[in-house]
Amino acid sequence: MYVVATAGHVDHGKSTLVERLTGMWPDRLAEEQRRGLTIDLGFAWTTLDGREVAFVDVPGHERFVANMLAGVGPVPAIMFVVAATEGWMPQSDEHLDALRALGVRHLLVVISKSDLADPAPALAQVSQRLPDVPVVLGADLEAVRAAVVSLVDRLPPPDRDADVRLWVDRSFTVRGAGTVVTGTLAAGTLRVGDELEHAGRRVTIRGLQSLGRDRREVGAIARVAVNVRGVDRRHIGRGDTIRTPGAWLDTAEIDVLLRQPGELHRQLVLHIGSAAVPVHVRPLGAAGARLRLTRPLPLRVGDIGLLRDPGEHRIAAGVEVLDVRPPALRRRGAARERGEELATGHVRPPPCARITELRAMGFDADGTRIGEWVVDSDWWTQRGHQMTVALNDWTAGHDIAAGMPLEALRRQAGLPAAELLLALLEGTGLRVADGAVRRPDAELPARVDKAVRTVEEWLAAEPFRAPEADELADLNLGPRELAAAIRAGRLIRIADGVVLGPDAADRAAKILATLPQPFAVAEAKRALNTTRRVAVPLLEHLDARKITRRGADGTRTLLPQER
Repeated sequence: MYVVATAGHVDHGKSTLVERLTGMWPDRLAEEQRRGLTIDLGFAWTTLDGREVAFVDVPGHERFVANMLAGVGPVPAIMFVVAATEGWMPQSDEHLDALRALGVRHLLVVISKSDLADPAPALAQVSQRLPDVPVVLGADLEAVRAAVVSLVDRLPPPDRDADVRLWVDRSFTVRGAGTVVTGTLAAGTLRVGDELEHAGRRVTIRGLQSLGRDRREVGAIARVAVNVRGVDRRHIGRGDTIRTPGAWLDTAEIDVLLRQPGELHRQLVLHIGSAAVPVHVRPLGAAGARLRLTRPLPLRVGDIGLLRDPGEHRIAAGVEVLDVRPPALRRRGAARERGEELATGHVRPPPCARITELRAMGFDADGTRIGEWVVDSDWWTQRGHQMTVALNDWTAGHDIAAGMPLEALRRQAGLPAAELLLALLEGTGLRVADGAVRRPDAELPARVDKAVRTVEEWLAAEPFRAPEADELADLNLGPRELAAAIRAGRLIRIADGVVLGPDAADRAAKILATLPQPFAVAEAKRALNTTRRVAVPLLEHLDARKITRRGADGTRTLLPQER
């Protein structure tokens, strides 16, 4: 199927031409038929030389330009109508400005009412404004049909595997069926039973119609009527979308490239798809701008729209969306640099984003893959450097801590997710334990090292005489200092406040091997020349390491050790 929209000044015969081509009068509202004036969008269809062609007929009056843009926005081809009786008129200019702003390249001009007036003046006016566009006389209906066929044959093939984003131009209720929305499907494929998304909620396709016939499946490009379950007709209307779930990001702030910009006011209306949304405009250089939308829209890089001043009935500029998640402009000179970047027509994708987010934004997933993330290699290298600096600074102020908390390091490194920090730590030699990061070769600060050396001297003389609490306090070895010494492998902890040398278990096993087996705690205490305060937890430590086994009667037996 092909879809063609009309354009042109009011009362130049657009609807009459559509009716002559299709046999269907496109105006559907009673007021339109009573006044003989197209107010809203009209629809008709026919088959031309084996090609199904749907027409979106738009109003020409200046008061209904917003309706005209809602119909033209998603449509790739235009049949522009100029009456021979009046020639080129003011709304002809506004419609042409709109088409140029939207970047429409596939046009056909029809000179209507050529049987009522000499078409030569109108032909000359069209030739001056659209020198490369084919022109036919509306009185020659066969020539018009042939020109429409030629027009649609020049259209690029649609991407029927693309994500769906159907801009709604009508919504209504059908008795017994529920909510129905219509629109021009520009890309993708709709199927009965598909789940789509509207305003963050899932909706299901109950039925499809195209060109007045029920369908199980409709591929782009096509006019479609979609019966949806899950949304009330009052909550969906023109300018809304139904779309592939999770494939689009709603955004209320975008950076755009301005095409054919005129005078830009701060307050304009953005027309994109079938939506018309008031925006605040912040110019960025001569060719770029940041738009703050009054309501979010599901936009992607590459989307085309236009800015219009409805008060002055003029097109202010065409816009091409370059970024749907633009960066903050707080740094001095950032706005100027952003303007220069926008002027090139391209912006870099985020240096770090999930693959699904890049797809929803309209960027290619170019970069280094890390799980579900894509990162820029230079940015990744910078994060590694920033992580090292942050760890050094933190360690300098926390010389006996177990390590820098992972979450604190993630924030300091500028990473959006913990899994990225773990990937960044790979190959660095840094250790992660108990939610903290530390260097494996971290040395004890001098004050702690000196105190631990004193304990080591005591234990060298009496290996199983653990220092008492007051002795440790005199050395300023509190729980944090002892923990640091244990992490460094200088001491082992066998109970609260009870520390021994790192080889205490092996030395104890050699001594206990000289005792008759099994042996009691008192025998072990005498053999090790220690106190019950040390002997009991030391034996439990040996049990845990499967050096000894405790019997039901409380005695121990030394177990054979693998050599």
